[in-house]
Amino acid sequence: MRRFIPTPESLLTLRRKSGTPVWLSLFWRVLLALALIGVALAGHWFDRDGLRDNIDGVISFADVLYFTMITVTTVGYGDIVPVTQQARLFDTFVVTPVRLFVWLIFLGTAYDFLLKRVWEKWRMSVIQAKLHGHVVVAGFGTSGSEAVSELIRRGTHPESIVVIDQHDDSLKAAEACGANVIDGDATRNATLEAVKVDRARSIVVSAGRDDTSILIVLTARRLAPDVPISVVIRSEDNEALARQAGANTVINPASFAGLLLAGSTHGPHIADYMADLANAGGPITLHERAVTPDEIGKPLCDIATGVGLRIYRGADHLEERTTRLEAGDLIVEVVSKPDAKG
Repeated sequence: MRRFIPTPESLLTLRRKSGTPVWLSLFWRVLLALALIGVALAGHWFDRDGLRDNIDGVISFADVLYFTMITVTTVGYGDIVPVTQQARLFDTFVVTPVRLFVWLIFLGTAYDFLLKRVWEKWRMSVIQAKLHGHVVVAGFGTSGSEAVSELIRRGTHPESIVVIDQHDDSLKAAEACGANVIDGDATRNATLEAVKVDRARSIVVSAGRDDTSILIVLTARRLAPDVPISVVIRSEDNEALARQAGANTVINPASFAGLLLAGSTHGPHIADYMADLANAGGPITLHERAVTPDEIGKPLCDIATGVGLRIYRGADHLEERTTRLEAGDLIVEVVSKPDAKG
């Protein structure tokens, strides 16, 4: 089932917006309808001897115009009728299809310019009402798609993920994962407001360009001052700018890959172990959580849920495993999977 979030302010839809102006699209539809009616009018006029006027017996141009419009829009009133076989065949094989096409044009136009907007607005309100504690992913390229896949593997329901992108292929791929998708520019307020970014659990930014990603972070931080933002930055020079823009976590894929490569030179299993820590599919994983009341006063090495690695206390982090835990601390631990073997 498709789930997309349109916004009436910016006309954001699942598909790319057409380059044809709305008025030009409407003009071409009206012109096509008139052309079809013109075909029926010309056929009736040239074969007017096959028509009979039951009122005065005379077929004028006004009668032909009247009969054509009535026949195209309805089934006729019976005051003017085709009497010859040729006229009846023309009405059967030309006028009847014209009638159907004209009605389809009118109904399609009414749907596109009226009913569709109402329908999308209603769908938007239904989806937005359920967006609480969700994850917003701005950019569904290589990093963004991997982030969504990993979120789903870690137990995040796809309906709790909203993907923002402007490429149709990316939107279809995100849609196939079950996520909500929106075709829009994540640097614009209207797009982020449409996905209720202020109610999100976290924001992941991977626009593919550092300048675009930083601008998205700036916009998101202004709309959602307290929501954690993670951003992919490809140039080391831009990492500080991303943090100044409001990103809580800045990830440089090239630097991280370099760390794995360097680590692998000091032991063949180091890179595998680090990959297991970062991957939800591995036998062990990193887990961050708040300290529980029963753990306050205990050293980090005594926690029962996993192997404690680090304590975050305010702006500081503590590495000593003998440090006593306090209320408000955050713990980073290594947790074994329940179904892990060995």
